[in-house]
Amino acid sequence: MLIRDLQKSDLPSVRSLLGELGYQVDSANLAQRVLSVQSAPGHCVAVAVLDDAMVGLVHVYERPALEKPCEAVVQALVVEEGHRGEGVGGALMRTAETWARERGVETIMLHTRIDRSEAQAFYAGLGYHTTATSHLMRKKFGR
Repeated sequence: MLIRDLQKSDLPSVRSLLGELGYQVDSANLAQRVLSVQSAPGHCVAVAVLDDAMVGLVHVYERPALEKPCEAVVQALVVEEGHRGEGVGGALMRTAETWARERGVETIMLHTRIDRSEAQAFYAGLGYHTTATSHLMRKKFGR
């Protein structure tokens, strides 16, 4: 397995992987989002490749805060359904953790939906533990 930085040619695979989690993004919007993330300082997007096919991705970023030390946030981790349980997710999480350590960040965190018990078990197996539950509140601005 090869772990490498996301490339523009990976966008169709990224779109498919996000779709497996229920996030439907059209190609134009996805291209803009990837450009925005890749051009922002303190972000990393890495992909896992097996037999010349992209089978997983991780997006992690550095989040400074006033009330606590800077931490790394795993914004997205997804592995193609047919390759789950093969070590792809673990390899991508180790990549995210290494990236964070290299930046001097001491904590890495993530959110997972309460109904994703398999994901929670996966993260627990990597040493992550639940520190809080919360309500997500969002306000959308009209255009």
